[in-house]
Amino acid sequence: MNSRSPGLVRDGSRANEVAILRAALEAFGAKGFHGASMRDVARGAGTSLSNLYNYFPAKSQLLAELLRLANDELLARITEAVSGAGERAADRLRAAIAAHVAFVVDHQVESLVALSEVRYLAGVAREGVVAARDSTQNIYERIVADGVRDGEFRTPYPDDAARNIVSLCSAIATWYRPGGRLSKQDLGEQHARYALALLEAELPPARSGKGAGR
Repeated sequence: MNSRSPGLVRDGSRANEVAILRAALEAFGAKGFHGASMRDVARGAGTSLSNLYNYFPAKSQLLAELLRLANDELLARITEAVSGAGERAADRLRAAIAAHVAFVVDHQVESLVALSEVRYLAGVAREGVVAARDSTQNIYERIVADGVRDGEFRTPYPDDAARNIVSLCSAIATWYRPGGRLSKQDLGEQHARYALALLEAELPPARSGKGAGR
């Protein structure tokens, strides 16, 4: 995640908040949002329930913050990757997918929670998470639109294809296991190939990979 990630933050002044977010992620990952309690989070963070409420008055606020942090990092990774990928839509798409897949592998629990637990958010919190997700999907939509315009992609369904590519990458969180036959890089290349096929684009030569993966 970004500099405020519960997994990466090293800011001592925010140690309590970071510990709470880490504990919430662990609890939501293990029990789901509905099954996890604020008491579980407080226990995991090594703090009192009353102190937890000082930071996050509602469990939904914890979930919304975790999802916001996750999407911020995902968006930053994809944006950086695409910006250095050149002008061709296919190259930018491969870069976006490589970054997306790497994020899912690096932050599998966050990705699983984002997939399965967003349904428990409502109102402004949900609107914020959906808007953040839209920002990420918009990158794919722009790349696909550019590729269709330039003749790289021949799909007659660009918007649907972009949504399906995002779903394809996100779904890795539901089945990925370290120690499998594909490395993170190989997995990214494989999913880029799936996406290009979906877009009816010219496919690069296939390359088999070995290492950690499924």
